[in-house]
Amino acid sequence: MQTEIQSKFSSYPSEAQRQLEAVRSLIFSVVKENKLGAVEETLKWGEASYLVNGGSTIRIDWKPKDPSVIKVFFHCQTTLVETFREIYPEEFAFEGKRAIAIPLNTPVNSGPLSHCIQLALKYHRVKHLPLLGA
Repeated sequence: MQTEIQSKFSSYPSEAQRQLEAVRSLIFSVVKENKLGAVEETLKWGEASYLVNGGSTIRIDWKPKDPSVIKVFFHCQTTLVETFREIYPEEFAFEGKRAIAIPLNTPVNSGPLSHCIQLALKYHRVKHLPLLGA
């Protein structure tokens, strides 16, 4: 983990740290399972950011103004969150066209969230397909 991201996560409550680290691990697992190449991990807009070649950036963060959740952010000018709403209407709480909110007390499961991460990391390869090829 990048030192700057580790410092950022360590400044958060332990429940938020655990959730963020679980989502981060899931991102790296999806990249490895799908052979998506090297992951660029950095801070963007003060949030942990992840990108692979051919994908759309995923950012993850916890905010004190909404302390009971972490958020997984996607580029709002893509069809990602709109597609996630269509495929997983009951599985997630969404924030506009930009984020999935994950409660701190909910285990990060690899099923639907893993699929959403996969679609984001393959976005530029699948954006022309109905429902992103899901």
